[in-house]
Amino acid sequence: MKRSTINDIMASADDMIRGFGFTLPPFAYWTPDEFKANATRANAVISARLGWDITDYGLGKFDEMGLFLFTLRNGRLADLQRGGGMCYAEKLLISRQGQISPMHTHLIKAEDIINRGGAMLAVELFGSDGDGNFDKTAGGTVFCDGVARPFAAGEILMLAPGESVTLMPGDWHAFWGEGGDVLIGEVSTVNDDETDNVFREKIGRFAKVDEDVAPTHLLVSDYQQWL
Repeated sequence: MKRSTINDIMASADDMIRGFGFTLPPFAYWTPDEFKANATRANAVISARLGWDITDYGLGKFDEMGLFLFTLRNGRLADLQRGGGMCYAEKLLISRQGQISPMHTHLIKAEDIINRGGAMLAVELFGSDGDGNFDKTAGGTVFCDGVARPFAAGEILMLAPGESVTLMPGDWHAFWGEGGDVLIGEVSTVNDDETDNVFREKIGRFAKVDEDVAPTHLLVSDYQQWL
């Protein structure tokens, strides 16, 4: 993805988020130089990989297959492993009309996917085989706003604003905006995007960036190189 495109997506996403009454935290608006100057005191931000995350899954067609994310908070795997402490994470996502977040599951993370506003959120579901692998014939049961919801293999849930679905490890899912763009909330256990995403197809999690202009703000995938 061109850096200029990423900068534009950040600006439009911020406008949409503010339009629904949310405001991102102060570090979201740091320039790269400001981030460098604050890197020591913002070590928790960097180590938890909080911040901007824009991906085309390495496929180069963001409008068709991509996702905007901003990680607001993220706990520590060590706390999760010992069963106490900061064991949670929270994100804001934007799924555009017809823009697919491809079929995947998680090894550790359970998550609530919440339609915070906009159009309908379509969530396609499949179950797993006995080893947790994708099974095109398997259904299962999820919880929609706390109510059990059995699903057949390949069934598509339609979530209106305010509605949510709880997904557990082994619940394979893809999602997209239906009828327009959707602001999505994600509340989950500790999140590790480098190791805990298992895609049905062999694709990447992060975008490859063409540095055609300077970044307005850093992506989480920039931290290692820039900071």
